[in-house]
Amino acid sequence: MARVAVLGAGFVGLSCAYHLMRDGHHVTLYEPLGAAGGASFGNAGTFANYACIPVNNPTVFRDLPAYLFSSQSPLRVRWTHLFSLAPWLVRFLWHSTPGRYTETATALSHLLARAQSGYDAMIADAQLGGFIRQQECLYLYSSARAFEGARETLELRRRLGVSSEILDAAAIAALEPQLSPIFHRGALFSGSWHLSDPSGFLHALLSHLQGKGLVVHSLAVQTLKADAQEVRVGGAGHEAAYDYLALCAGVHSKALAAQCGDDVPLQAERGYHLMFPGSSALISRPVGWAERGFYMTPMAQGVRVAGTVEIADLAPQMHSGLLQLLDFASHRALPGLGIAQNPWLGFRPTLPDGLPVLGRSRKSARVLYAFGHQHIGLTLGGVSGSMVADLVAGRDPIMDLRAFSANRF
Repeated sequence: MARVAVLGAGFVGLSCAYHLMRDGHHVTLYEPLGAAGGASFGNAGTFANYACIPVNNPTVFRDLPAYLFSSQSPLRVRWTHLFSLAPWLVRFLWHSTPGRYTETATALSHLLARAQSGYDAMIADAQLGGFIRQQECLYLYSSARAFEGARETLELRRRLGVSSEILDAAAIAALEPQLSPIFHRGALFSGSWHLSDPSGFLHALLSHLQGKGLVVHSLAVQTLKADAQEVRVGGAGHEAAYDYLALCAGVHSKALAAQCGDDVPLQAERGYHLMFPGSSALISRPVGWAERGFYMTPMAQGVRVAGTVEIADLAPQMHSGLLQLLDFASHRALPGLGIAQNPWLGFRPTLPDGLPVLGRSRKSARVLYAFGHQHIGLTLGGVSGSMVADLVAGRDPIMDLRAFSANRF
């Protein structure tokens, strides 16, 4: 069996560790912040098997002024960063044309259709079922105009195999009576589910894997040296050699991939959340407000309101306007919420075409990539891990990975 290093302890990294160890490999995990130390900590907690519609879509051409200047837009580009972001934004717009957007949605739908298969054995083996809530996600539109504007994407989802039920205002109220009666239509997505505690899920999975022999190093890998025989990792006076390496380091994957010969245009997409303690009984499922770009998810600690998109840098300063927008809009949708606590900022790893990077590096077949999952790292973590394990074992992955290759850039 092989010696494999995994870089990153989010949903993707720990899924890789699980599937590799299930195959009998000796796995060492590198993560300076511990399980769920990055973007995996603060997500909306949704298994979004319907999320094949990328952020980059034809509407961005119409809405670009709002992204730059409107205080009400859930997607922002900091104009002070416009010069440094310009090359990435040009690629983002290029991939937002109708044909390329449809190609992205199609490729994502193929991944999402297989997403559950990556979690079934993991949840059973690590006894993680206590974190799973099977209520389906409800996506809401507050006006006839908003719903009509979404018909095209809902139809594209349907053509790509996403099953949903369209609800009217009365059906929405019957399903979630504590919601404000402002919603015109809703879409209920079959097969979706959510976690009561995403961080708790990952900590429990890590504990299970350590009990099975996973070695953990709490340090950041700074150097990778790969050739046909091995991969050497280094950082903070530490150096070790492995037969294979899985790079799942989120926004920090860009610099390490460059050392493996791949110039990947990975950008930090800043996302926020607020917690409303003691409010979980208000809703029974994740509820997304389409126009406002956020989810409200009932979790063990309360309702988590998560969302918005801010294209900027890795600075730790929070955008107060986006937090205020989340707070205002969530109370508008769910009046029973109390006072928000524990504002959080995380950095989603995003690429200009809306697809993750999955597959082998240009420099060495011994380096496997699994990063750039944007908003759906939780959803695609399990299946990404299973495909990394397939590549290490020399098996054909469950789908063609050419659309996700780092070479596409």
